Amino acid sequence: MGSGHVRQYSGFFSIGQRIADVLVLCGVRFAAWLFYVGTWSDQDTIVSGVAALCFLVTAEVNGVYRGWRGAPLRQELRVVLWTWLLTIPWVLGFMFAAKIAGEVSRAATGLWFVGGCVGLMVARSLKNTLLGWLRVSGRNSRVAGIIGVTPAAKRLYDELQDPSHGIIVTGIYDSRNEARVQEHLGTLQLVGSIDDALEAARLGKLDLVYIALPFRAESRIAGVVAALADTTATVQLVTDFSGFDLLRARWVSVGTVPTVALFDSPFSGVSGVIKRLEDLVLGTLFLMMASPVMIGVALAIKVTCGGPIFFAQTRYGLNGKAIRVLKFCSMRGKGDDGPNVKQATKDDDRITPIGRFLRSSSLDELPQLFNVILGSMSLVGPRPHAVAHNELFRSLIHGYMLRHKVKPGITGWAQVNGLRGETETIEKMRARVEYDLQYIENWDLRWDLEIILRTVFRVWRDKNAY
Repeated sequence: MGSGHVRQYSGFFSIGQRIADVLVLCGVRFAAWLFYVGTWSDQDTIVSGVAALCFLVTAEVNGVYRGWRGAPLRQELRVVLWTWLLTIPWVLGFMFAAKIAGEVSRAATGLWFVGGCVGLMVARSLKNTLLGWLRVSGRNSRVAGIIGVTPAAKRLYDELQDPSHGIIVTGIYDSRNEARVQEHLGTLQLVGSIDDALEAARLGKLDLVYIALPFRAESRIAGVVAALADTTATVQLVTDFSGFDLLRARWVSVGTVPTVALFDSPFSGVSGVIKRLEDLVLGTLFLMMASPVMIGVALAIKVTCGGPIFFAQTRYGLNGKAIRVLKFCSMRGKGDDGPNVKQATKDDDRITPIGRFLRSSSLDELPQLFNVILGSMSLVGPRPHAVAHNELFRSLIHGYMLRHKVKPGITGWAQVNGLRGETETIEKMRARVEYDLQYIENWDLRWDLEIILRTVFRVWRDKNAY
């Protein structure tokens, strides 16, 4: 088996994780009570015990203590955070049923809930750092073999060369001769046939077996799986979707039928709740801060132009549904809701004198904070385009409409990378779409905050807005 010395203690390590979580939750509560209350009673001990028990049960259901080898840390942290958030209502329900909710310090309880979240994530980060060190030093490694010479097998082999995974790959096995598989084999060498891999697994020489045969070899895959059932090796099927353009691809289940979502939104489940809370909290804060400026802009428009202050544009929102987006009036004419849309250019005579300043400083976008709070837009996301442009570019740019898997944003990843304003060529629009899809594929809350900060610092010196 593997050369890792930690393997024989994996059971103790698993128990240790559970004990560490209990100590973190109880320790944070104890610290919060000492800070705010100054005393500790038997009642506090009972509540802490109930919270720990509820967390452990919920964690088992959510798979918190499964093996996370090879998975990114953020994925594990997301599951741990969701588990703690699910635990909190159970704890509050117990306190209410036991008629002690009114006797408990609200400030200390709030500090406990927040501190528990932080403590659990810090503990997980430290655990991963320790495991990473053990794997790099060879004390927690596994021996693996890859069956099948395919592009997916090559990518997997390259990925597993990272010592932090703690997986030692003996090589690639395939029953075809080397000349037939040389196209995908490259500089790698076959170490044996599929039968050799099966025999190594039977003899306990492989801890992990990755089956990377092409999907069309269904009968061969079934035969390999059946043979590996006579071993103690962990078996994983390598799915190769390299021929598809994926967006937040993930495994889902329809009843008992497993399926793969090829195109999906990042804002489902807890991520959607976090994104909406971000929009509500920050959107309300920004609206309060911007209110004096917005009042001043409204008065300036009325005095200098005499026309309407606001203009509502039709745009595609989430899932391609039409929404009305608010802006301060900055141009003469009927806007860009018609079939023939002309984007604003540098010396566009439709732009009013004050409108030029509003557009260059992005102050004309401030009313969209109302869209954010009402839920049709987000603070960060792909910028909404005119309907006519959507219909044009969806036929010219592959994957264009995937931008609408999320709500449009006041600012976005493309905008802070210089792709703001006029897109006079299809290459510029294609680049903007690529940035938008990159954002959707890799979204996390920290990225949103970074984009907002970069927008604030960039908006006053952006020369592409007019």
